[in-house]
Amino acid sequence: MESFVSTGEGRSEKDQRAEARPGASPSWPPLPLAQWQETYATLHLWTQIVGKTRLSLSPMMNHWWQVTLYVTARGLTTSPMPSGFRSLEIELDFIDHALVFRTSDGMVRSLALASRPVAEFYADYMTTLRDLGVSARFYPVPVELPAVIPFRDDCVHATYDPEAASRYFRALVQVDRVFKQFRGRFSGKCSPVHFWWGAFDLACTRFSGRRAPAHPGGVPNTPDYVQQIAYSHECISAGWWPGSGPVAEPAFYAYAYPEPQGLPDARIEPAGATYNRELREFIMPYEAVRTAEQPDDVLLDFLESTYVAAADLAGWDRASFDATSARLHH
Repeated sequence: MESFVSTGEGRSEKDQRAEARPGASPSWPPLPLAQWQETYATLHLWTQIVGKTRLSLSPMMNHWWQVTLYVTARGLTTSPMPSGFRSLEIELDFIDHALVFRTSDGMVRSLALASRPVAEFYADYMTTLRDLGVSARFYPVPVELPAVIPFRDDCVHATYDPEAASRYFRALVQVDRVFKQFRGRFSGKCSPVHFWWGAFDLACTRFSGRRAPAHPGGVPNTPDYVQQIAYSHECISAGWWPGSGPVAEPAFYAYAYPEPQGLPDARIEPAGATYNRELREFIMPYEAVRTAEQPDDVLLDFLESTYVAAADLAGWDRASFDATSARLHH
């Protein structure tokens, strides 16, 4: 992991130079995958531990929406989860770099976010839950990753760079903000803008209301029924993640399930967006968005054009889902 010289305000000298170059928005931080990949891998596993707690405690919802995390003004939260007659909320705070546990009866506990093995983090995490009187039982092994180590045994992943985590959080804030604007344009069934800890992506999904064919599954270390519940109905989804597999950079994506015929060849905007045939998704590099003169507009063009292309090819009644039109008539 590359080291950085701090210049204050939580940003490195290298970051500030990158953000100051012509065309780069100071609000959208640089996030080269190679510079924080070890922190990303460790943080991914920590979010899975927190997310599995939500899976254990929260009542089932359609498409697994009860398991996701949400962007806050400080990081990522579970939102309140039922624990007996109390509520428990857990937040990954990327400003103070702490994992904070809060209960509805006033109990507060905190664990430092710092470089240490996942096994040690997991042990302290479970001890904290027991200290709070919370019983959360879950399968203590990562999901959606090609190679997994049980949390209690993982001494491989042990890196946490606070500056890298801060940059990631600042990017999350921007993406969450624009995605919420995009979500507000749709009046049909739509997910919140939420964080999926399995794949470490922030996403928003729109639905046509029609049933979809059974998903074939095949996600690494994940039972097929998980995807079959998630994709029970036709959907068009857009999201953002730091990169992995064939996309070695942070990127936005968009896809439809089931994919309508002709979608890979559809014309979309902006010019930097392409269709990745391995992932079966449209991809727009984060760097192209953050260095644009108007990043919000570029991202919204990608989100809107991919939705329109997929919805039209799939025969969705787009007019009935237009939130702007709905507001004009009420």
